[in-house]
Amino acid sequence: MLSRFTKLFLIVALILTLFASLLALHPPARVYIDPWTGRIFGEGGVDGNDINVVTGKSALSADVDVAKGKVIMPVLGNATAKALLGQSTWRLLHTMTLRYPEHPTPDERAALKSYFYLQARLYPCGECAEEFQQLLEKYPPQTSSRKTASLWLCHIHNLVNERLKKPQYDCMKLDETYDCGCGDDPVRGDAKSTPESTTAADGGPPRIREGDIGEDELTGEGMIKGGARR
Repeated sequence: MLSRFTKLFLIVALILTLFASLLALHPPARVYIDPWTGRIFGEGGVDGNDINVVTGKSALSADVDVAKGKVIMPVLGNATAKALLGQSTWRLLHTMTLRYPEHPTPDERAALKSYFYLQARLYPCGECAEEFQQLLEKYPPQTSSRKTASLWLCHIHNLVNERLKKPQYDCMKLDETYDCGCGDDPVRGDAKSTPESTTAADGGPPRIREGDIGEDELTGEGMIKGGARR
């Protein structure tokens, strides 16, 4: 006959063995709960990918379009800060489209399109971002070429100026206002240079002539009429 101590020892050992087997077959998910918001985070902790409690998928997974979400930033009440922010942002966006490839790859087109949509979410002025989202919904980004993107952005800028009762930009002189004078040198020495026919004589942005309009190659949407100095 086994002693009471031996029987108790065998029972505990059997329970531990079964528990270890279950852990081996079904390892526990390493998740963390934020005590303030109740949100569940993945193995990376708070800095890891958010997990949707219902679907179990990461909020940053490929099937979630983060560029099309709601505005993130709050209202910006300081009028001076809002004006300075707007001036700097327009210069950034115009300079970017004027240096955008004349013949972009599908990846480059997707990158620029996503940039504009993310700008409309993360712009530090929440009320301005909401207006930008409305403009993007009505006038989706056109990215088939440098000319297309530059004139599309000029049109968007003029819509904003119209609402603010500010002077309209002459798209024929867009490059005179925002040309950084940087030229079109490739990023890497082995990179494919921009075709000579698409650049100005001084190496700056292409001279987009008035009436030189068409349709976006991908969406088929009509181009915005505009141009640059001859």
